[in-house]
Amino acid sequence: MTQQEPPFQEQPLVEHLLELRNRVLKAFAVILVLFAGLYAFSNDIYLWLSAPLNALLPEGGQMIATGVAAPFLVPFKLSLVAAFFIAMPFVLHQAWAFIAPGLYQHEKRFAVPLLFSSIVLFYSGIAFAYYVVLPLVFGFLTAIGPEGVGIMPDIHNILNFVLKIFFAFGLAFEIPIATFLLVMTGITDVKSLSEKRPYIIVGCFVVGMLVTPPDVISQTVLAVPMWFLFEVGLFLSRMIKKTPSDDTEPN
Repeated sequence: MTQQEPPFQEQPLVEHLLELRNRVLKAFAVILVLFAGLYAFSNDIYLWLSAPLNALLPEGGQMIATGVAAPFLVPFKLSLVAAFFIAMPFVLHQAWAFIAPGLYQHEKRFAVPLLFSSIVLFYSGIAFAYYVVLPLVFGFLTAIGPEGVGIMPDIHNILNFVLKIFFAFGLAFEIPIATFLLVMTGITDVKSLSEKRPYIIVGCFVVGMLVTPPDVISQTVLAVPMWFLFEVGLFLSRMIKKTPSDDTEPN
């Protein structure tokens, strides 16, 4: 006989909202503290961020600021986003602490490894974008310019471009987690996903076309890893074995 998991004690809505508020405030406070520490190095962080482009600029090319407030706002924005990226493990931990009391024991066994994996994959996506994607994209974009046209990219446009790439690849690297969760929760199964592989491959290239700049290189270097990561998630999903406790709901 399978032992049923004890039901969790339901809390009033007001207590849930207060708990959510406290978790959000803690995450916000950590981001602000990190932002205060990073802002002093904001110019250095921007130089590091734009290094792949600076290395490819032709002789005489340089970055410029077309907006009056851009020299202040761009480092400010970059420091805030960097603080959020660094605080991501703490933010996800607060989210986990909020939802954990409502999970069953067998769900918690999966949740902790998935939480850790999602953090690692998110940072891996950003690292892949910085060290692999940006040099390829910047190399392509600086090479196809018409002869006689000076390349002087705006610092605000560079920041928006790089952050868009970072978010795209950070989220794309979460595909194995999303695939695993879809199978684990019973929304779909491995066989169904395998049969839909051709459509998923096409979908990867469509997403690459929509979220990256209009050039073939950046679209391909996003679509191909997305496809590979889907296959990884599919492989991991085959290891899921349904246990009797999964069908047991508390009274």
